[in-house]
Amino acid sequence: MTPGILQGLRVVEVSAFVAAPLGGMTLAQLGADVIRIDPLGGGIDYRRWPVTDDNISLFWAGLNKSKRSVAIDINQPEGRDLAQALITATGDDAGILLTNFPARGWLDYETLRIRRADLIQLTIQGDRNGRSAVDYTVNAKVGIPFLTGPRAHEGAINHVLPAWDLITGHMAAVGLLAAERHRRRTGEGQHIKLALEDVALATLGNLGLIAEAQLGSERPRYGNDLFGAFGRDFVTGDGVRVMVIGLSAKQWRSLCAATGITDEIKSLGTQLGLNLDLEGERFKAREQISRLVGSWIAVRTLAEVSAQFEAHAVCWERYQTVKHLVEADPACSVANPMFRTVWQEGVGNILSPTSPLDLGSGRAPAQPAPRLGAHTEEVLSTLLGLTSGDILRLQRKGVVRA
Repeated sequence: MTPGILQGLRVVEVSAFVAAPLGGMTLAQLGADVIRIDPLGGGIDYRRWPVTDDNISLFWAGLNKSKRSVAIDINQPEGRDLAQALITATGDDAGILLTNFPARGWLDYETLRIRRADLIQLTIQGDRNGRSAVDYTVNAKVGIPFLTGPRAHEGAINHVLPAWDLITGHMAAVGLLAAERHRRRTGEGQHIKLALEDVALATLGNLGLIAEAQLGSERPRYGNDLFGAFGRDFVTGDGVRVMVIGLSAKQWRSLCAATGITDEIKSLGTQLGLNLDLEGERFKAREQISRLVGSWIAVRTLAEVSAQFEAHAVCWERYQTVKHLVEADPACSVANPMFRTVWQEGVGNILSPTSPLDLGSGRAPAQPAPRLGAHTEEVLSTLLGLTSGDILRLQRKGVVRA
């Protein structure tokens, strides 16, 4: 097995749903030892859909690969003490906590620091004041549902991809690594707070949407058009929908050459008084350009379009369902070194990805998610020095599950 670049780093994770589990898995797939502290019967996301016919959560399995699981009843004082001991266990590469549960009670940072002064804790919050929030509510706040969907639609359209959760999860991993580097240099721990809402607001600011609105412009919906350049979906002569992009100068020239419309585009630019070498000018002329590109695509089969586009290095892709992706696309198969087939307990053999980062030294192979409490005895004995008799006593009292 290829050792991960973060081998030796130990992180304790107390989490549910997307952002925090993703942050932990990001570190685990790079070699960190990520130990989940789970309730005895599983947490609030343990049966989150999609599920198998036997009610095994594919969602939970997908976000907890390569981790270890310790099942503890933190409702009991002895359980809380065990959990805190694991979080603050000794070791230069330990004492790191990732959670999206409120930093109070047994997860209060100052309380935990009594046990370990250099503790690093990253707490993911809904908004910056600690209120509950998820992608759907954050999107409602920042306006994305009014930018999504057909131009003529009135009202909100929710986006199915949990973008803020995904960005927050990866930012959590970056935040922990930055804090760990700071601790190595100074010996200081810290409590980092990362709000889903702030991630969304920062992203809107970084992409210019906040400044755009501040300067008085309210962006409308543009359907499937690429904003600010040329890009749109078209249907081939045999009924296959494709997405075609002409964003960069090279992409634009390639598209014009592939479809044989270079001269017509020059004439169109002159007619409209636009310089179509500029991406913003192409956006203004998107309807006229679409008629030229669309008429070329509409009389050709997917195979013909594909051959011509590939020959000219056009930026394009066919639309396909997830089912078609899994069944027919080599990118989503073991032909892609990111994937391998793993045995997931309760599910069977499934195609599973490891980290998308190709660091040049080889990827650590994909691993399944742990069985709930699978590593309780191993972790409690190696990290806290408990004997098998101690662990058996805790099991009989219902404090742990092994």
